[in-house]
Amino acid sequence: MLSYWRNPSQGHIRHAKVLVFALALLPLLRLVLGAVAFPEWLGVNPAEFITRSTGDWALRILLLTLAVTPLRRLSGWNWLLRFRRMLGLFAFFYAIVHFSSFISFDHVFDVDAIIKDIVKRPFITVGFVSLVLMLPLALTSTNAMVKRVGAKRWLALHRLIYLIAPLAVLHFWWMVKRDITEPVIYALILAVLLGLRLAWYVRARPRHGEAKPVRL
Repeated sequence: MLSYWRNPSQGHIRHAKVLVFALALLPLLRLVLGAVAFPEWLGVNPAEFITRSTGDWALRILLLTLAVTPLRRLSGWNWLLRFRRMLGLFAFFYAIVHFSSFISFDHVFDVDAIIKDIVKRPFITVGFVSLVLMLPLALTSTNAMVKRVGAKRWLALHRLIYLIAPLAVLHFWWMVKRDITEPVIYALILAVLLGLRLAWYVRARPRHGEAKPVRL
C-alpha cells in the first residue's frame, strides 16, 4: 500500500488531477448557484459574501500550494508536485475574482475611489500588492515560459510566493476588525510551512557556510 502511494500510476494521477480541479471549482459553483437559484446561500449581504468568500479561498488555496513541497518531502510522494501549478493558478483565479468583486460591488468601477482606497487603507494596499506579485507567477506558469525565462530565473521569480503569502495573510488580518482567530490560524500555518523550508535550507548548508542550491 505504501509503495503504491509513493508510485501511483499515471492514470491515477490524471484522475486525481481532474478531481482536484473539480473540487477547486466548488466554491465558485456555490456562488454561481447562489446568484441564480439559491439566494439564501449568499446571506443577507450577497456582495460582501462573494467578496469575502473568494478572498478566503484565494488564501486557503495559496497556503495549500505552499504545503505541497513540505508534504512531498515528509511523505516521499514526489507526484504531489504535479498539483502545485494547478493550485497556484486557482489561488490566482480566486484572488482575481476577489479583487473584481471589490472594484465592482464596493466601488462600481469608480477608478478614483478604487485608487484612493488602495493608497489610504493599509489592508487593501498589501492585498493589492500581493495580487500584483501573483501576476508574473501566473503568466510564467507554463512549460513554454519556463524554457523561455530559463530554469534559474524562473525559480527565482517564483520564490515571490514567500512574500506573497505573508502579505495575503496580513491583508486578511488587518481586514478583520474583531475576532482574529481565523487570521491567526492562517498565520500559524504559514509560519510552519515557511519554518520547515528554513530548517531544511539551514541543514543543507555545508559546514564552511556556503549555501548549496536548494529547491524550496
